[in-house]
Amino acid sequence: MFGPPGRAYVYLLYGVSWAFNIVVAKEGEPHAVLVRALEPTLGLELMAARRGVPADSRLLTNGPGKLCHALGITRDDYGRDLTGGELYLLEGPCSKVARSARINVDYAGTWAARPWRFYERGNRFVSVAPR
Repeated sequence: MFGPPGRAYVYLLYGVSWAFNIVVAKEGEPHAVLVRALEPTLGLELMAARRGVPADSRLLTNGPGKLCHALGITRDDYGRDLTGGELYLLEGPCSKVARSARINVDYAGTWAARPWRFYERGNRFVSVAPR
């Protein structure tokens, strides 16, 4: 998380699943964005095989651990440069973005209520319905 921007920060979530974050600040500053879900458009059959669910299921990538499992993201991707190579970001269509309080971070006290969760409004792959 303290690395250069545009790198993957991958960690074990609750000791069970991998979580994929994108480092977004200059090197030395601990700022990253957790990618909680995505709408799969490429490689659906491979993702479905990895997850053991149908390729059209919303359960394919609708959570941080599910997303990493579907994409094959592991500790080996920690620090990977996201501007090319094996793990990278693609530009997609723009749509309405909404924000809400953070989720599943009750341990964060008052920080849990911060409106730092951003999601695509109306997308069926959003991990948890907004409050």
